[in-house]
Amino acid sequence: MMLARGPMPGHEHVLPDVLRPGLALVFCGTAAGKRSAAEGAYYAHPGNLFWRALHQSGLTPRQFAPAEFLKLLDFGIGLTDLAKHHAGNDNELPRDAFDADALFAKIRFCQPRVLAFTSKNGARAALGHAVSYGLQNENIDGTRIFVLPSPSGQARGHWTLAPWMALAELAGLPVR
Repeated sequence: MMLARGPMPGHEHVLPDVLRPGLALVFCGTAAGKRSAAEGAYYAHPGNLFWRALHQSGLTPRQFAPAEFLKLLDFGIGLTDLAKHHAGNDNELPRDAFDADALFAKIRFCQPRVLAFTSKNGARAALGHAVSYGLQNENIDGTRIFVLPSPSGQARGHWTLAPWMALAELAGLPVR
């Protein structure tokens, strides 16, 4: 398991990467929200639908609490963010916060079957072009790329569970 905190003091990751080779699915957010950074857990704001969507789509057998994020590895699921050294809403992040090269290096190393961005904004920042929800035409050395509507409470107007269901089918993870 890769629980990376950054190369130098003062440059620690806000949240650790939860990655290892052979995962079926890796979720990539844009950056940890302030609540997630404060709690040290992915998607920790109570208004965030991430954990509910994982369960409702069939990717996990129950709804996990944010503090249980490491348990996702038991289901072949990993977590990372595009901005590892910053926390906050996308519009609060510095222009250089997103590190697509570092993300792609992690994906090449871990080689999951699917990389799922949890927002169009994150996918657009990483891929360098406009995206639509669902499976993308490109891949990263064989890792398929999928774009989901953001589970953030601030993006509720764009929320639908349908792409999450399609992702679960694509990932082909057996729920235990």
